[in-house]
Order: sequence, then structure tokens, then C-alpha cells
Amino acid sequence: MVLLVTLLVVLVVILVGPFLLSRFRYADTHARMQAEVDVATEGLTRVSASLNDFTLASRLVAKRVSPSVVSIHRADMGGNEGQGSGVIVDDDGYIVTNYHVVNGATGLHVILADGRIDYEPIVVGGDMRIDLAVLRINKPDLIAAEWGDSDTLEVGDLVWAVGSPFGLEHTVTFGIVSAKQRRSMTGINRNPFQEFLQTDVAINPGNSGGPLVNLDGKVVGINTAIVGQVYQGVSLAIPSQLAQDTYQKLRDDGWIERGYLGVSPRPVGDLLRRRLNLLPGQGVLAATVSPYTPAARAGLQRGDVIVKWNDHNASDPFLLTQVIADSPVGSAAKVIIRRLERNEPVELEVEVTVGAAPRLEGVAE
Repeated sequence: MVLLVTLLVVLVVILVGPFLLSRFRYADTHARMQAEVDVATEGLTRVSASLNDFTLASRLVAKRVSPSVVSIHRADMGGNEGQGSGVIVDDDGYIVTNYHVVNGATGLHVILADGRIDYEPIVVGGDMRIDLAVLRINKPDLIAAEWGDSDTLEVGDLVWAVGSPFGLEHTVTFGIVSAKQRRSMTGINRNPFQEFLQTDVAINPGNSGGPLVNLDGKVVGINTAIVGQVYQGVSLAIPSQLAQDTYQKLRDDGWIERGYLGVSPRPVGDLLRRRLNLLPGQGVLAATVSPYTPAARAGLQRGDVIVKWNDHNASDPFLLTQVIADSPVGSAAKVIIRRLERNEPVELEVEVTVGAAPRLEGVAE
């Protein structure tokens, strides 16, 4: 009898054991998964509130800037038509856009957010080097966007763009600031020392001249270019600090006068740096010196290294170019240079009379 009971128990274990084990395992897995669901549900409730806040903020950004964004239509001598964007920055009718949007146009008209059309916008001025132009329209009851400070932006900050890609007016896209101080973007701008904000905001043909805005709905950039023929995740904007300054000068004078030296500034190579006993990062090479320029008249030579321009310690070609451009035309600048004479480094101080930068062909400065 004992043997029979033992065999029966063994048989039950063999037959029912796997089922019970699987049930235990299922119960354990189910309990773990249910716990994860509960935690996720609670977490998503909190995140949803945050996302709702972000969604609301995004909607408010669009509502804040969209009334100030205009669509610019152009025609040229060949009968071709094009389109760009712009942003009203003053309720007196001043609009900022890209220079390339209006350059060469034989006809322009501006469509406002409320549907009104101005067929006779005035081109106040333009600057090809910065790729910025200022228009003025004669319409009442305009809503102006507010300038923001691009210098306060950090990589990763959220930004929005509003414009008319492919003619789709008042399209809003958003992304992040991918990088700051992007320079020398080949094929993007004729100025080799232009600086850009890089974003991953979707920008396409027709967005040019439209605003890039921050979370406060303020203009922190003017969208100007993309890398490639269509959007690939790399978009470029003129920083508002540069755009606003350029706008003000164009509004006041219709053109921009910049200081000019007449050299091609380049980084100093390691070999030349050692031969001239320069510290790392010190100096900017004058790769060429154009004849009949302030540099040539002051005695600068090709291969000289500019160490100092007035109080500015030269270390970066872009920054030196900006300092020279900001120097008053006709003023005297003290320039310290180093050069090789009989294979020996010498340091000289020369005085340069700052010239006026020649205007690029076709520039309405």
C-alpha cells in the first residue's frame, strides 16, 4: 500500500508539476510586468503633464511669431518667379529678410499673415556679405516680432522656424541648436568668415529670410541656408546679434561701411610659427597682400604675421576680420607684425590708415 501511494504521488508530480511550475513562473512574470506597467503609468502621467506644458509652449511660440512672418514673392528679368520669407521687426513696416531673396528682382510683393498684400515694398538696403536685406511696406496695424539674444543660446536649446517652404505659407517647424559659430561653410555664403547658428530645424526653399525663434517667441536668428539641395538635418541661420546690428545700420543708412585692410587672413602654420617664435594660437598670417590697399601702403608683405591690431591680440582670422571691419574708415590703426628678414624673426610696428571695404558687385549697400 505504501509503495502504491508513493508511486501515485510521483505520478502526480510528474504530470502536474510542470503545469504548476509554469503557473508559478507566469504569476511571477505577470506580477513583474504588472509592476512595470504601474510604474510606467505613473511616470507617464507625470511626463504627460510636462509634455502638455511643452505642447502648450510650442503652440504659444507659433501664435506669438506667426502674425509677424510674411511671404515674399519675386520676379526677375527672365520672367522667373521665386519666393522667400521675412519677418516684421518694427510696426513702422520694416521687414528683415535674406539678401538673396530680393537681389536681382524686377518685381516684389509681400503677403502678410492677415492676407493683405503690398505690391510696392521699398528695398531699404542690403548686405551681400551677411546675406541680409531690409524692406519697408506701407500698411497700418502691423504686428512686429521681438528680437532675442542669440548669444544666450546653448547647444541643445529648442528653436522654431516659421516661413513658406515650397510656398506653404506659415509653416512651423522646430528642433534644437546643433552648434554655434559655424564658419567658412563652402558654397553657403561669399563671405568666408561668416558665422552661423546650426540647427536641425527643417528648412527648405522658401524658408529663406524667415525667423528662427526661441522658447520666448523672440527672434534669435534669420534662416538663410541649408547644406545640400533639400533639408538633410543641417540648417543655418544668421545669429540675431549680427542680424539686428546689420538691420539697424541698413535702416539708418541704407548701406554698411566697413573697415578694410587688404590681406587674406589665414591661420599660422606650425613651421612658420616656430621660425617666428610665436606662441600657440598667436598671430594671423597675411597669406596675400593686395596691391594699392591700406596694407600695401603701410608696407605689409605677403607672409607677414599680424600679432596685434590696436588693442586686439590677433589669434583668429575671423575675429581679426571682424575687428578690422568694425574699425572706423580713415582712422589710424597700430599694427604689430612679425616677419622673417634674412631668416631671422623681427617684430615691427606699422601704422595703417583704415580703408573702406570695396563693395561686392551687385550689392545694394
